[in-house]
Amino acid sequence: MHISGYMAFIYWFGLPFLLSVWSTSVSAQSADLPDGVLEMECHDRYFMMAVDLSFTGNELRFEAVDSNGSVYDITEQYQASCGYSINILPMLGQAEIRASYFSCHTEKDEEKFVFKFNLIAMHDGQEVTHTVNKTCSPLLPWSPREVSCEVNYMEISVRSDQTCPKKGGWDSVLMGAYVSPVSDWQVLFQNRGKLIPMTIVEARLQGYMFVVAGGRLVFRAPYGKPHSFTAMVDGVPVEVVHATLFSRHGWVVLMVDLRVACSKYEGSYSYSDSHSYSDSNMVWRTPLVFAPPASGVSELNSQLDMSNNDGQLKGRDFSIWVNGQLLEPEVLKKRGYVMVETNTTLQISIPYDSEGARRKSLVLDNVYHEYFVFYLYFEHLFEDEDHVETRFRLLRSLATPLRSQPAFSVNQTVLEESMFTVYLGPFPGDVELVVVKMNGHQFTMPLHYISNVVHPNNTHGYTLSVPFEDSVVSSQFYKRGVLQYRLDINCSLMILPERRSYYHLASVEAQMTGIFPPAFEGFCSEKSISFKLEHKPFHSLWRAYIGPDLLTPDLAFDKGYIMNNDSQALHLTVPLFREGYAYKNIRLKKFSGSFEITIRNAKTFDVQDTFVMTCTFPTTELVVCSTDGLMTVVADLSSAMPTGGNPSRSTLLDSKCRPKEADGTRVLFSFALGSCGSSFELVQENAIYKNQIVLNQKLLTARPPDMVTVQCVYPIPGLYRLFLLHRFESEFPGMGSMRYSTKNVTRTTDVHMGPRAFSPQQSVRRSGTPPSVTPKTMLSAGTPRPREPSNNLSGSARFVQSRDWGW
Repeated sequence: MHISGYMAFIYWFGLPFLLSVWSTSVSAQSADLPDGVLEMECHDRYFMMAVDLSFTGNELRFEAVDSNGSVYDITEQYQASCGYSINILPMLGQAEIRASYFSCHTEKDEEKFVFKFNLIAMHDGQEVTHTVNKTCSPLLPWSPREVSCEVNYMEISVRSDQTCPKKGGWDSVLMGAYVSPVSDWQVLFQNRGKLIPMTIVEARLQGYMFVVAGGRLVFRAPYGKPHSFTAMVDGVPVEVVHATLFSRHGWVVLMVDLRVACSKYEGSYSYSDSHSYSDSNMVWRTPLVFAPPASGVSELNSQLDMSNNDGQLKGRDFSIWVNGQLLEPEVLKKRGYVMVETNTTLQISIPYDSEGARRKSLVLDNVYHEYFVFYLYFEHLFEDEDHVETRFRLLRSLATPLRSQPAFSVNQTVLEESMFTVYLGPFPGDVELVVVKMNGHQFTMPLHYISNVVHPNNTHGYTLSVPFEDSVVSSQFYKRGVLQYRLDINCSLMILPERRSYYHLASVEAQMTGIFPPAFEGFCSEKSISFKLEHKPFHSLWRAYIGPDLLTPDLAFDKGYIMNNDSQALHLTVPLFREGYAYKNIRLKKFSGSFEITIRNAKTFDVQDTFVMTCTFPTTELVVCSTDGLMTVVADLSSAMPTGGNPSRSTLLDSKCRPKEADGTRVLFSFALGSCGSSFELVQENAIYKNQIVLNQKLLTARPPDMVTVQCVYPIPGLYRLFLLHRFESEFPGMGSMRYSTKNVTRTTDVHMGPRAFSPQQSVRRSGTPPSVTPKTMLSAGTPRPREPSNNLSGSARFVQSRDWGW
């Protein structure tokens, strides 16, 4: 925006006499900076004080204090008339008050000006008054005529030694003064050819102010008064107020002509469609030669140097301040400011992203918006044809329209790095990332996943780096051999200093091909099954389980496995009759033993693959206690059988229970635990089922010299169905053992080990016969019917949490 205006003087007695009548003397004072006041500065022609809004509780007001200690509340109407301007700057988190050197209650003389204010703020719901004093001196000598255009008022001051204008054109004004019936000071307003007289008192009641101070006469008028008018100068609107101050003494008239005009151009804007502001500009125009319609007033001649070919202005006639800092011509050029004359106007283009622009961010419906504000102070120095120097000053806040600036995310992931890399941004300097959610896991900043990226245009972004194997990354097999990783990102951002929040969502996926679960090789030996797994990339995505237990070195040791794991391969040897085996097709000569390894997803624990190795082993002696209540026994009776005895004639305690198979020395029995004369007892937390292989039933009435005792031991917690549903179903396989009692030898053989926690100790209850339970008993109205024993024997074991084991 542009300040334009001039003042002409006709004085018949002399302006020094006028100034001597109105002037007063003052004294200067100062005080320290109080809390909450960010800065107090003396500028070229005004005083400025900035106050922290957070300190004031966002509720504050100002009072002016004069030399007598009287206070005046600076209301919106009062500040425009008295030379004050209060501006709230939310983007800076502060309020600012500016006061003209000739403001109403300032103590004034030619060399110094004393400002006194009361800052009234709210603290804990109560008003607290802070006193502020500041003494300022002009930085530059006063020009004969000075015009200032503030945001809410126009002001002109003239010094006393101004000469009369060389040309006429004052006939109508002089005639109006001569015919005035009074000799007191009066004001004559001119508005498009109309003359409106009034007294000084009447003018002040309408908001106009006349002041004599510091050797100068000052006239101030708020914008939009009825006696001002708008003139268009090459398309630029200019508000003009023209007042003539006069006093008649007989045939002599003392007259001071005051005219001030200020550009009301609010600026225009040019945009770039890209995210960059390099092609977006704030454009502002002002007249170079201002001559509002008034007869007899000559145009003002601008002292511009337009000699360069590109049309840009040079010389010392123009000065631009941004945020209170004077910008030298080389600085203007470096920041991209362009000043060009078009017809009779000066056009200034300011890049949005130039240094000194204030960016303001806000959120509307979770969409990030921003605008730019330029706190501009513009000065133009020129002479009229009477060679009277005039200095124009403009203070304006130029704001761009609201513009959305959405953040975006860029997937920069490289599959070979096995890591998600995502760029988030760009964000302006007053926006910061505070919380990141990844697949529902919340993290606060600072965060080791995040690195800050600074850009040269005063914006920044963030790079998120998360390895595929990180626990926050979800993975699943898109199809066989194709592993898909996914990361859902929710970024919570905050605009400072208001701490307004919004969020930005992003999702990234990556697919790896040729990814298959580990595959074991199996090998059979006479007394064990061995496994081998060669380590390959991505095997860490899975874990090996034995039943519900994670395969670890500790688990292998506890269960009696032999495990060796190096960088090349995993080797596992499982001796026969260790926990985890399943037995099938048990015969006197051979039986099948199977061992199963389950491959599970390392994160979800879902079963991905199952590897079962089955081997055929020669049968010697064994006792298998199945989970469905069957005891299968292969016993060698050679040491207990009398000479010439026949194993096929042996029985269990119930003589009806005879061997399924027999040869010259061995027998095979398979029977339900609750049948064939079995006994049952509770020993602490174990249930024990016993039976005997009897070689000669006739000897049962005497001490049995030739018997083989077989038993199965089950943990009671795993037999809940037995006690609740009267149906045998164990969560654990039993521990089997065999004891030989003969005249010559007594020996005990554990031929199939169940969980090692089973240790029969003190008997709690003993009974000659077990509970009336049969394997897989179906309850009915009649007598329970036992199921025929099966030769397909297998069991399950309790889940035990183990330490993690890596490939």
